[in-house]
Amino acid sequence: QVQLVESGGGLVQPGGSLRLSCAASGSILRFNAMGWYRQAPGKQRELVARITSGGTTNYADSVMGRFTISRDSAKNTVYLQMNSLKPEDTAVYSCYTETATTYYWAQGTQVTVSS
Repeated sequence: QVQLVESGGGLVQPGGSLRLSCAASGSILRFNAMGWYRQAPGKQRELVARITSGGTTNYADSVMGRFTISRDSAKNTVYLQMNSLKPEDTAVYSCYTETATTYYWAQGTQVTVSS
């Protein structure tokens, strides 16, 4: 069983920054990948960023150049640094991890970008 604990959401003004953290129970290098999805009201869930066990990163076009995913293997934690935030980034962000057979999810955290 994998447990993921997410933190770092909140309210920020447009142009501001937030950093999300996702701490896993046990080594994150055993997972195929980790990352974040987000879902805004009335919209489909969207893959925001992903990092594989080999360190390859992928981003949604809408966040490219503004968001950065990284990891600290010693802390079993993955981070999502979000800069130049826009109102359209407002959503519930959910950390996940992929194994060979399934996904595991964190509880989700609200990110609201508003003046």
